[in-house]
Amino acid sequence: MAKNTDLAGLCATAREMVAREAPIYEKQRPRSKAMFEKPEPGFYDQVPQHWMRDWPMPFPFAVAGASGSTLIDIDGNELVDFCLGDTGAMFGHAPQPIVDALSQSGTRGLTTMLPSGETAKVGKLLSDRFGPFVFQIATTASDANRFAIRVARAVTGRKKILVFDGCYHGAVDETLVDLENGKTVARKNLLGQVVDVTTTSVSIPFNDIEALKAALETGEIAVVLAEPVMTNCGMILPDEGYLKALRDLTRATGTLLHIDETHTISTGLGGYTAVHGLAPDIFVVGKPVGGGVPVAIWGMSEDVAQAMSDIRAKMSGIGHSGIGTTLSGSTLQIACLRACLEEVMTEAAYETMNRHADRLEQGFTAAIRAAGLPWHVSRVGARLEIVFSADTVRNAQESRAAAIDDIQHALHIGLLNQGYLVTPFHNMVLVAPTTTSEQIEGLLGAFENVLKRLVAQEDM
Repeated sequence: MAKNTDLAGLCATAREMVAREAPIYEKQRPRSKAMFEKPEPGFYDQVPQHWMRDWPMPFPFAVAGASGSTLIDIDGNELVDFCLGDTGAMFGHAPQPIVDALSQSGTRGLTTMLPSGETAKVGKLLSDRFGPFVFQIATTASDANRFAIRVARAVTGRKKILVFDGCYHGAVDETLVDLENGKTVARKNLLGQVVDVTTTSVSIPFNDIEALKAALETGEIAVVLAEPVMTNCGMILPDEGYLKALRDLTRATGTLLHIDETHTISTGLGGYTAVHGLAPDIFVVGKPVGGGVPVAIWGMSEDVAQAMSDIRAKMSGIGHSGIGTTLSGSTLQIACLRACLEEVMTEAAYETMNRHADRLEQGFTAAIRAAGLPWHVSRVGARLEIVFSADTVRNAQESRAAAIDDIQHALHIGLLNQGYLVTPFHNMVLVAPTTTSEQIEGLLGAFENVLKRLVAQEDM
């Protein structure tokens, strides 16, 4: 079939679709709508985090319950969840081993500011699963990345970090930069930014070995903070040999390599690092590692850990290192980590996830081709994205050029009104071990329906 390359026409159709779908969404959700039309005093913008208002729907729906791969809103609408808390619930909502760990921890106390009796066991589980790192616990990946950056600066004696254009590593100040016209600049729309992040951070394009070499050879970079596959500016896969070059160049220049696997843990057991044999100096996983409970881990190589110990040994008294928070490393977190690593984040779970992802990749691709659209599917394990480009995107600039808000909004609400929830800010679909074959086929049918409407193969 000839490709539908009339972008202006597709966008016009997409806007018409959104206009038709919005009243359907609203009619199905009178109780959620009332939360925003007649707000009670309390939360800013009537939501616990302001960005919850940014979803491409008329207003957010309020969740009444979530189990496995299913959400039910307060109006009784049931949705198959392929967003899964943008990886936070990657193994499904409320896995029973996590629920049991929460219940048992509740009878033993939740936090004590001291190690629990399960600490040694969990440390071994972490090393067995993710590699020979020396681990610490944080509450979020944002915190874990902050702490690891502080260590990297301490042990290298350098101030700057390097991140890739389009990166996302949580709410870490130093990572909130973009690359514009070859210069590192503060990301737009930051609130209350005081420190000039261009003095702390360098941004370069992903997959550009020459730019990487030039930045590292300055001798100013303490650490490169990277996802092995970029996931928040579309999905950008590494070129063949790029991650090896990244490791070789960091070693050659005395720069630490810090891999953030919070999203790429979808790759397989142990994450992208284990599956592809990476050897970072620092390793971070947040969101799903505790089965949805707020916990993150960060690991250091033995060399980095020893360097940190040597520095601490020279300090006098008990000081504030700037690393750690009171609720991190709690009894509750340790219990949920153990339950997740032993019973939830298993090889069998990944086998199921990747089998279903195989079917989704095949089905999405077939529907795109049938509609004659110049798009493709990008994937890292159980995580897939629809990319509005015929060619693979290699960096953030190409990814931004491929992003089409009108079509993304139509795709999102068009799927939502058929009972399927995908991520709000880009076209990511995540498969859980609790996802069923019927849910996979249902999503594929809904996706095909949206595409047919978009290319006017059936009536609006």
